[in-house]
Amino acid sequence: MSPQNKKPQIGPRIAPVRQGVARPLWSVMIPTYNCARFLPQTIASVLNQAQAEERMEIVVVDDVSTTDDPEAVVRECGDGRVRFVRNPANLGVAKNFNRCVELSRGALVHILHGDDFVSNGFYREITSLAERHPECAFFSTRSTIVDEAGIVQGASEHIRSFETPTSDASSILMWQPFKTPSVVIRRSFYERHGGFDPELVHCADWEMWARAIRFECGVVSPRSMAYYRIYEGNDSSRLVRSGEAIRDHFRIAARFDGLPGFDRQEFFKTWAKVAYDRAQWFLEQGDMAAYRANIDVYRETLPAWRRLVSRCLGAGTIHRRRTGP
Repeated sequence: MSPQNKKPQIGPRIAPVRQGVARPLWSVMIPTYNCARFLPQTIASVLNQAQAEERMEIVVVDDVSTTDDPEAVVRECGDGRVRFVRNPANLGVAKNFNRCVELSRGALVHILHGDDFVSNGFYREITSLAERHPECAFFSTRSTIVDEAGIVQGASEHIRSFETPTSDASSILMWQPFKTPSVVIRRSFYERHGGFDPELVHCADWEMWARAIRFECGVVSPRSMAYYRIYEGNDSSRLVRSGEAIRDHFRIAARFDGLPGFDRQEFFKTWAKVAYDRAQWFLEQGDMAAYRANIDVYRETLPAWRRLVSRCLGAGTIHRRRTGP
């Protein structure tokens, strides 16, 4: 991809680690907010394969949880290896990700949500990729999607084109195939190209993965070695119910506009349909607040005359979709 097709730094500046500070290979950074009941499994999945302290730091970064006590979980389950940091104020997802990166000292930074976890061998697999491909800044495995009880719901896409190093991000600009717990980024990339875009509330990770691949190359293992949890109470579910998840897709369109592989018209059409389908699903569940929020997002994407017709018709004539959101 030619330099003219690559856009400038978007996220805030990430300062290099200070001279003289000990640098491990790994920084496993665990952002948490009101999900402490899952944190023991998250921490255990890291400790089960933890390397020596000089090779791996493990830090839980709490974004001022209000309903639970992640610090107590760290004391009980951290085995003396896990450091706990509480932000002075609630930052939100993207800014807390940046806080994690700022606190990290390792060459490889893994942001592992406090409600997700990884398989044994994950860090060995990524270390191998990083050693074999020093030109890459983005590394990932595939992910298994589980529910609140840990029951498997699906898996992330298998994209063969990423099994060899590439800087072609065109195939991930219309849809996001990577789950955050599976992704590792070199800290040096954050230092050169900035942190997560704080204006994005749901898609900041997507924008970052595309940025890392475009600027400095990425490679993905075909093995599924991370677990991404979906459940009603998590932040993604809240943003889906409010319609902000779709609105954030429309915000990210401004970041991807003009890049090879990105079709703005098709992108808006696709995500407007997702908003419509979600609205119908919420209607069937009797969740009228979520229905209205998502149908409003859908209507916002329509030409003015179609918005008027849609409002006049109302919910009664809308086709009902029978799958989940």
